[in-house]
Amino acid sequence: MAAAFVSWPSAPLTESLVKRALSNLPVSIVTSLPDTHECSKLLQWSTYDDIDHDLTHRNPDHVLSSSYTIRKALIRKHYLARCIHSYLTKHLNSSLKDAVPRTWDLEISYADELDEMWSDQLWDLGNEIDGSSQWWILKPGMADRGMGIRLFNSKDSLYQIFEEFEEYSEDEDQTNDTSVITSQLRHFVIQEYIPYPLLLDPNEKSPFGSVLKPPGNLQGHKFHLRAYFVASGALKLFMYDRVLALFAAVPYVSPTKREDDNDAAPGNIDLTPHLTNSSLQIDRGEEGVHLLDELLGCHILSGDDTGRRALFTPEDIENIKIQMGGILAETFKAALEMPIHFQPLPNAFELYGVDFLVSYDPTPLPLGLDSLGNSQVFQVKLLEINSEPAIELTGRRLHGILEDLFVAIEQVAVLPFFTQEVGREPSTEAPVIPRHLRKCLDIKVRGSGGW
Repeated sequence: MAAAFVSWPSAPLTESLVKRALSNLPVSIVTSLPDTHECSKLLQWSTYDDIDHDLTHRNPDHVLSSSYTIRKALIRKHYLARCIHSYLTKHLNSSLKDAVPRTWDLEISYADELDEMWSDQLWDLGNEIDGSSQWWILKPGMADRGMGIRLFNSKDSLYQIFEEFEEYSEDEDQTNDTSVITSQLRHFVIQEYIPYPLLLDPNEKSPFGSVLKPPGNLQGHKFHLRAYFVASGALKLFMYDRVLALFAAVPYVSPTKREDDNDAAPGNIDLTPHLTNSSLQIDRGEEGVHLLDELLGCHILSGDDTGRRALFTPEDIENIKIQMGGILAETFKAALEMPIHFQPLPNAFELYGVDFLVSYDPTPLPLGLDSLGNSQVFQVKLLEINSEPAIELTGRRLHGILEDLFVAIEQVAVLPFFTQEVGREPSTEAPVIPRHLRKCLDIKVRGSGGW
């Protein structure tokens, strides 16, 4: 008997999608881990904490699990920053050099610790802050759903942000805030704020393509892209090409301080035009969630030239998707060079929700192409990689793409495990890839046995 252990106690939608995807397989779904002697093969398609990772390592032919055991190099912002920095020192021409915002990572518990950091690990950042009017973004290394994100443009304002977090740590009554407790998190990253994001009006067209707003009434909103990637074995990487666009609640404005603001009040900067995380906009429901393909034909509203607006074309969308796949494939290659923090297993797979931002430059360098032949008008930037993504925030309207996604995962990562006979070499015949999956990477890690 083949069994599938399915357990998602805090994600009922994910659990239902997993069970639906497994409905066509001859497996018994169980709610507690059976003894491996009781079943011929065991699938653990569960939350990371409920998986028996030791079982995964000890039984590579009989157990398949839905998460790699070690993958901090990908899913922790500060580890990812170090991973990419290390990779770029050895691969100077990697596409990641233009695909990731410049990043500094720091470990800090109290604001006073910044004084020493400015003369040590943050020395070059401090010089840039003092010598320019650029804005920067602070993110906790291990928080998610927009918690702890702040904008700043001076050393003093960064100091005040950490003082604000210290005050939050001491005030237990503050519950409706995005502040974090620095003494518990400690790890942060500072990234350059991308100043020229691609702006579109999510209300210009309906999901069916009909025009809702005339060009004169359009307002540009910032958005980020959420793409789902499936890593399987050691190692194939697939991108699900039905990409989501998650919009900010209000029209975009460049980050500025309010007229009554000063360096002593960095928290007064309105983050609403800049934060596109749907977890911070639950009151809007699915209003800000669109498919990237649904934005076809919208006017590009970036820049100051309001006279002639370019339209978002199918070629633009395809170019962006190609860049996304290439960037994450290169990121996985970088993670493979940090084996202490990323170890893909031949009998594991994992779903990641990956966030990107697209910058827009209508006047690119001569020839208009980068080293990979992609247009420089749109430059995709990798923001972060999330394990166990919050798929419930996709909304009811787009629920169908989630069902399709999980069926696709079953076909490329689960079905081969159950059809492969124990002790026999995997088939060399190329498997059929589901319609909306694109293979981005196919590489053997330390031979066929993986790690």
